[in-house]
Amino acid sequence: MGLSEGVVKKVLLSYTYVAIWIFLSFTVIVYNKYILDHKMYNWPFPISLTMIHMGFCSSLAYLLVRVFKLVEPVSMSRDLYLKSVVPIGALYALSLWFSNSAYIFLSVSFIQMLKALMPVAVYSIGVVFKKDPFKSDTMLNLVSISVGVAIAAYGEAKFNTWGVALQLLAVAFEATRLVLIQILLNAKGISLNPITSLYYVAPCCFVFLCVPWVIVELPVLRESSSFHFDFVIFGTNSVCAFALNLAVFLLVGKTSALTMNVAGVVKDWLLIAFSWSVIKDTVTPVNLIGYLIAFLGVAYYNHAKLQALKALEAQRKSQQDNLEAGRLLEERDGEGTGKKNETQD
Repeated sequence: MGLSEGVVKKVLLSYTYVAIWIFLSFTVIVYNKYILDHKMYNWPFPISLTMIHMGFCSSLAYLLVRVFKLVEPVSMSRDLYLKSVVPIGALYALSLWFSNSAYIFLSVSFIQMLKALMPVAVYSIGVVFKKDPFKSDTMLNLVSISVGVAIAAYGEAKFNTWGVALQLLAVAFEATRLVLIQILLNAKGISLNPITSLYYVAPCCFVFLCVPWVIVELPVLRESSSFHFDFVIFGTNSVCAFALNLAVFLLVGKTSALTMNVAGVVKDWLLIAFSWSVIKDTVTPVNLIGYLIAFLGVAYYNHAKLQALKALEAQRKSQQDNLEAGRLLEERDGEGTGKKNETQD
């Protein structure tokens, strides 16, 4: 009975983490759209918004790591930081800048559809950097995702070329960042959780964003004398952005990769429904058919990737078991030889 209660508690806890992550991810996306959209809060300064997030997240991550010592920092030399974290920070800055900019021009629902291209970008860049082997069946699967997104784009009622270009660039930079994390950090035995990642990457990201901010947004902000910093709006928005990173930390640590993928799918469909019903964005049948094709392609890709990881894990376990069995056999043989020698003496 005790075991049964323990399992129930674990399942309920996992679902709670998933619900919190979906809620916060949903909130951050909708909140950013609200702030940046001309028809809503009308503050179209995506670089400034991203810098507010990065400044806030850097400060809180520093407190958690250095002051309260709730999270252990990673041992990292200056050389490793400059060669690994700085390029990742630059890509993260570009990814966030362009993805937030896209909210000014595109609907929330269409942006979620375009984000379905992420596996295509990650795999393609992985092949270019020789991190992943080229497989024709995987590429065929990714082509189906691309076709689905193309159909969704064709059916988009308020298609904006500039907005699509910004979102595709955001996907490309984010995919490159994810591949470089594997090459520059994970391959060297350095693993960053969302909190330590913010601690190291967010300040670097903030510095990189200062350059386009000074050129693009600062002159406009100086001219718009009517603007006053709203601490409630930007404060709660930044808290949501940091809380989302904490939720990712909990979700990755307490659940599986499959749970994360399923939660992501649920969040995307909820956002599309919310965009259509509450924000009143137009979602056409062609949109939905295209996204459904892309969604099925992504689901199959994630399933195949998970099966490959399971097979690799099983192979490693089998090798370890064989090594352990061989070691025990050698010990027994050694003991047998020793006893035989004693008998002869």
